[in-house]
Amino acid sequence: MYLCRIFIKEYKTTIMDFIDYYKTLGVAKTATADEIKSAYRKLARKLHPDLNPNDKEAHKKFQQINEANEVLSDPEKRKKYDQYGKDWQHGDQYAQAARSQQRSRDANSGFNNFSEDDFSDFFSSMFGGSSRSKSRQTKFRGQDYNTEIQLSLIDALTTHQQTLTVDGKNIRITIPAGVENGQIIKLKGHGGADVNGGPAGDLYITFVIANHPIFKRSGNDLNMTVEIDLYTAVLGGDVMVETLNGKVKLKVVPETQNGTRIRLKGKGAPVYKKEGEFGDLYVTYQIKIPTNLTEKQKALFTELSKL
Repeated sequence: MYLCRIFIKEYKTTIMDFIDYYKTLGVAKTATADEIKSAYRKLARKLHPDLNPNDKEAHKKFQQINEANEVLSDPEKRKKYDQYGKDWQHGDQYAQAARSQQRSRDANSGFNNFSEDDFSDFFSSMFGGSSRSKSRQTKFRGQDYNTEIQLSLIDALTTHQQTLTVDGKNIRITIPAGVENGQIIKLKGHGGADVNGGPAGDLYITFVIANHPIFKRSGNDLNMTVEIDLYTAVLGGDVMVETLNGKVKLKVVPETQNGTRIRLKGKGAPVYKKEGEFGDLYVTYQIKIPTNLTEKQKALFTELSKL
């Protein structure tokens, strides 16, 4: 059994080129999930291909941090990575094969019946190397990739195309109008390459949508605040309001109260993947109290207060 353990240890050392995902993200091996997430987002914003269109090195590093985040942000994958290194994807097969060999050794009363050829076939099936029979090679699915796309609110509400670079290949995607902050979409087969003819991995894209200075989104509805002066609120009048399709004129009824909320039907965000459907735009009036009044104006307000 001692010779068996030494053989396995040496074999694993020769076939693995250990990739330090912790070093890739610049975090300690004891880093928390929040620390890993924060480090990844900081690097992703810095190395994103859209910000470095002609920097091949930045593209390469962007792919590396995506790979590292994909593994370290998942507790199960991280556990396997810590135990098996770059071959973490095959950890379940490795453990299962090891248990199978142990049962075989127990059934055959010991180590003497476990030949060098058995070791060769065992590790070939585990790590995809050559073996005495191609039929014994195990097909493994390629690694899934994760990335972020940062959008302004206006871009998120408009159907448009973007180009991503994954493993040195450009992927042109169409982003439908109405994607939401934190929404994840999957591009099947655009992840890591297969191993021994298995299926390719998938690419998961998370959308990060920035706040807008005017519109606040709530699902498919938009909310905004519009200031009106005291005189318009009391006497009524017109006010111009910004919408996604340009400015519109609203009629302010006399004696409008502060905080009054009105709805503009169909002027909100487009509904995701539903052509021609839109949410509503809600406008809240905020009455602006006049300041720096003249003595005459103060006298007039005083007179009004006595009526």
